[in-house]
Amino acid sequence: MQRYFTNIKDGNYLVLSKDDSYHITRVMRMNIDSLIEVVYQEVVYIVKITELNPVKGIIIEKLDTYNEMTKKVIICQSLVKEAKMDLVIQKSVELGVYSIIPMETRNSIIKLSLKDKEKKVLRWQKIAKEASEQSKRNIVPEVYNIMSINEVIKLNFDLKILLSVNEVSSTLKNVLQNHKKCDTIIIVIGPEGGFKKEEEDVFIENGFLSTSLGNRVLRTETASITALSMLNYEYER
Repeated sequence: MQRYFTNIKDGNYLVLSKDDSYHITRVMRMNIDSLIEVVYQEVVYIVKITELNPVKGIIIEKLDTYNEMTKKVIICQSLVKEAKMDLVIQKSVELGVYSIIPMETRNSIIKLSLKDKEKKVLRWQKIAKEASEQSKRNIVPEVYNIMSINEVIKLNFDLKILLSVNEVSSTLKNVLQNHKKCDTIIIVIGPEGGFKKEEEDVFIENGFLSTSLGNRVLRTETASITALSMLNYEYER
């Protein structure tokens, strides 16, 4: 059953957005009395469509399903080319990420104006929503506005991880096994050219643990998928 998200509740009815209404009626070819899943405030409902423009439906059943990770994991992804960034967002959401922070670094290939940044974030948020619907999430992870390294290091988390290709003392597996009780985790991933040494030093000086994914050097878009997969294995058993 197709899943959608809404923040509009009218008594025992849920109302879908204009874009979702278009998808339901024009793409999925649904009509009055069709059933859909709608998430409102992280709760999943079975809804029977009663109106089409916009789509509005009466709640038939509340489902006792919650498909979120036990930890709030934030991926801080350095800016990369469009197709790779789209992939990182889509797969991170499918793997249960709580939110995503795009970050500018000295080796970031793409440089964006303020207007372009706003457009990119809106596009990335749409990708996150679609991935949440596809993977049956209870939330749509937030894609934050693009940050600088100096903004990221000021954020508070229980566990702060810097993925590095340089020689480090700990693997991600060991770090996760030694931090079972943390509730919030941020994982910082470098751009295609890697971090400058000065950038890594700034993270480490601000409490980030320099951590390795193993002996092989992974592409930046592979790193986020690998890290989240390891987190799912370690914490979701």
